[in-house]
Amino acid sequence: MAKPNVLVIPYPEQGHVIPLIELSLCLVKHGIKITFVNTQHNHERIMNSLPNRSDIESQISLVWIPDGLDSLEDRKRPGKSSESVLKFMPGKLKELIDGINGSQGEKINCVLADQSIGWALDIAEKKGIPRAAFCPAAAAQLVLALSIPKLIDNGIIDKDGTPMGKQIIQLSPGMPGVSTEKLVWACVGNKTTQKHIFELMKRNIRSVKGTEWLLCNSTYDLEPAAFALAPEIIPIGPVLASNQLGDSNGNFWSQDLTCLKWLDQQSTNSVIYIAFGSTTTSNPSQFQELALGLELSNKPFLWVVQPDITEGMKHAYPEGFEDRVAHRGRMLGWAPQQKILQHPSVACFISHCGWNSTVESISNGIPILCWPYFADQFLNKSYICDVWKVGLVFEEDDRGIVTRDEIKNKIEELLNDEHLKTRALDLKENVLNSIGQGGSTNKKLGSFIKWIKTFPC
Repeated sequence: MAKPNVLVIPYPEQGHVIPLIELSLCLVKHGIKITFVNTQHNHERIMNSLPNRSDIESQISLVWIPDGLDSLEDRKRPGKSSESVLKFMPGKLKELIDGINGSQGEKINCVLADQSIGWALDIAEKKGIPRAAFCPAAAAQLVLALSIPKLIDNGIIDKDGTPMGKQIIQLSPGMPGVSTEKLVWACVGNKTTQKHIFELMKRNIRSVKGTEWLLCNSTYDLEPAAFALAPEIIPIGPVLASNQLGDSNGNFWSQDLTCLKWLDQQSTNSVIYIAFGSTTTSNPSQFQELALGLELSNKPFLWVVQPDITEGMKHAYPEGFEDRVAHRGRMLGWAPQQKILQHPSVACFISHCGWNSTVESISNGIPILCWPYFADQFLNKSYICDVWKVGLVFEEDDRGIVTRDEIKNKIEELLNDEHLKTRALDLKENVLNSIGQGGSTNKKLGSFIKWIKTFPC
């Protein structure tokens, strides 16, 4: 029996790819065929990182299109990468859809695209293909983007997205506040890049408004005020939390699974887990302060240190650090984060506050020590510390450095705050109830699946 074929395309970044692959695997379980489109560069990284690539290839058709970028340096430059997403990739996606629809017995029945690339939804509309948009971030971030025309009219930002003075934006009393200087497009530190990102966001707003579904990787229980402001946004997440086995798919790097045995040897609620996502970098001084702060904490820790995080430094750690912490510290290149956060030995998570990391931590009742760097991470930090009250934030000194003493003291403060830990466990229960059988977001996802199955194959 023929199955409806959904073409899924994420924005080409790790934090966007993983939740859409998780959602795709969920759809596959309900008898839906998935054609998943990565850039060639990301496709190759995912294939190389899989311990058994046949497992996922047997479930999802993994295909790729070129991104038009010639080097790793270009991919790391926000201006270059956003220009590629806007100007080069749309033509290649059109060619891919035409090729599939023109083949014998094949047809794309629906396009499910990351809302960060609204042009993919526009292509589907022009070709008469039903469309659904997916927001991998918080609903509050999407509501903020939908509010851009209002922010311009109210004189909070100009037509290029530049803040007209520093102030805190809070769209409703139950939503997190975010400083205008920390808006997604305004905190990149480069005027040209800001213009590219802001233009892309405005185009995306126009594109998602006409879609049949505007899905979000969140739940009413986490963001009731945001969903009340924009009822057109449908919560179907957190999709990562629905994977109770903790086997995350779509990673760009191989996961070091040996750390799980190390965690088995640690005491319950004792380990500090540290990870800053796939794109964060650190200058040498800050990196060493973090290392020394972990050492001063006198707690066991598991620290994800990607090769790129230290900006090419050959000797990143303080002299003698690795020997001094060998009995209680473990550093690794890339981690099975969902499995780690599910482990009973983990006490808290020092995080950059990316949305995937945030919902993974919340879904396991793990308090968060917040260290946001850019984009929506500042808004997520506000949720964690000010709205949900399940975490604390590190404060910088006059030099812009989070010192070793600040790190040590905040770790102690969080671990000694029983009320904070109780709130984290309560939030976990609410989230798991919403994604469980009969839960609010489980029902929304079921409705979306039924809609897909109405397509003639």
